[in-house]
Amino acid sequence: MNKIMLTQETLDQLTTTEKVGQLFMPAAFINDTEDEIRDLENLIANYHIGGLCFFHSRASAATNFEGKKKIAHNAHSFEVLKQLINRYQQAAKYPLLIAIDAEWGLAMRIENTPQYPYAITLGANTDNLDLVFEVGKQIAKDCKAAGIHWNLSPVVDINTNPNNPVIGYRSFGENKDHVTSLATAYVNGTQSEGILTSIKHFPGHGDTATDSHLGLPVIDKTKAELLENELYPFQQLIKNGVNSIMVGHLSVPALTADRSLPSSINKDIITGILRNEMGFDGVVISDALNMHAVSKNYPTPGQLEWLAFNAGNDVLCFAEHIKEGIDMILKNASIAQINKSLERIWKLKTKAFQNTDPNIELTNPSSLNRKIAERSLTLQVGTTKAIENFRQTNHCTITIKRYSADQSEKEILASLKEMQSDVADETDALILLTPPQIKPTNNFGFLKEEIEFINRLIETKNVVLYHFGNPYALKFFDIDKTKATVIVYQNFKEFQDVATAHFLGTIEAHGRLPVALN
Repeated sequence: MNKIMLTQETLDQLTTTEKVGQLFMPAAFINDTEDEIRDLENLIANYHIGGLCFFHSRASAATNFEGKKKIAHNAHSFEVLKQLINRYQQAAKYPLLIAIDAEWGLAMRIENTPQYPYAITLGANTDNLDLVFEVGKQIAKDCKAAGIHWNLSPVVDINTNPNNPVIGYRSFGENKDHVTSLATAYVNGTQSEGILTSIKHFPGHGDTATDSHLGLPVIDKTKAELLENELYPFQQLIKNGVNSIMVGHLSVPALTADRSLPSSINKDIITGILRNEMGFDGVVISDALNMHAVSKNYPTPGQLEWLAFNAGNDVLCFAEHIKEGIDMILKNASIAQINKSLERIWKLKTKAFQNTDPNIELTNPSSLNRKIAERSLTLQVGTTKAIENFRQTNHCTITIKRYSADQSEKEILASLKEMQSDVADETDALILLTPPQIKPTNNFGFLKEEIEFINRLIETKNVVLYHFGNPYALKFFDIDKTKATVIVYQNFKEFQDVATAHFLGTIEAHGRLPVALN
């Protein structure tokens, strides 16, 4: 790694152009070509950018995440990640601050790495903040093993909208106190290992029905309502000394004189509300600036970067126009404005580089995941007695899941037809249901025929249903008519084992669904 130290003396020696370069955090991708890697090395060397935010591939990043492009898989992705981080650090004059979205672990971006449960699963894990602290701690260790300093997590959005297309399972729940306490535990666990955090998406992305990757969500509430709910976790975590806050791309008319201006580039919201009224003086990072909620409205290269900085963002995440952005900030910003942001960034960098450890190993999530599975398992409909009685009946087991990523609709329907013929008229049905996808687009990936088949079984038979996935997908099924519905939340082996033990009556369900389904 480069030998220049993050000292005040070094900071004082930066030219104004170098200082502005430090504000930029473009995306880096572990599946880039050699030419693309060299282009980023040149960008780092020529413009002295301050950091990188890692993604899996250009096909899976931000605006492409809905699977419109084919995503390559890399069996050695973690080693590639480490090698690239080292290579990019070598290209930098000043140490790079390396960030990633690792809400449920490096696996959120990097395959074949440890994966911990989603926030909604942790939200069901009642009265046990120690486990959430441990999740933050374990994920921090994995970040440290990779050479990552900054986990852009956790989400502190309060998910009050069941139709939210992008937050949902990434939120700890719909209750502000519950979200705040779990987020605090996660942050404390992460910071206990010296890894930075960033709570998001200010001023609150939970009550939206639009995905800000694709359009601009509008939160049409009064300021009093926002202070009471959406802003509450941010304010509490500010009091606790959180490292940084990520600002989302949202239209929040009650907080600004210009409702058409997204929060991520809105001085009323960032400087006025977050800094002046809420008293936050740490680092503010923008949500990805390539997201369509903002990028499609500012086609002039550099304009969006300038607007984001001028509004109060210190770090410009996923900025795509580095040269033009630097030029525009140099042209329009005061040296005092530049220095103030750089002081915040330098302080954060200094803290991050005090806690590196190249010799640490990746964690093994199995034991912790098993504990979380036991505490989060939720008996949503029915009773333990109803399941006990069901076990004594003549029942068959129906498993609805995808057996490969390449399974065609024709194959799925053929399998469904086979299931229908296997269910004898006199048998009851134990349904093991795994939504094909975690996000709600296209009915969570369920075919219309699958939904109809399951509801027909529920209507005509005694059914016990175990649901291994995003609980919001249950809104398509008549679960109130089942003998019992149990929410397992994840499809990890540890969660499958716990579900099996529960059905056999050897463990109880302790969890509580942290959101309303309708």
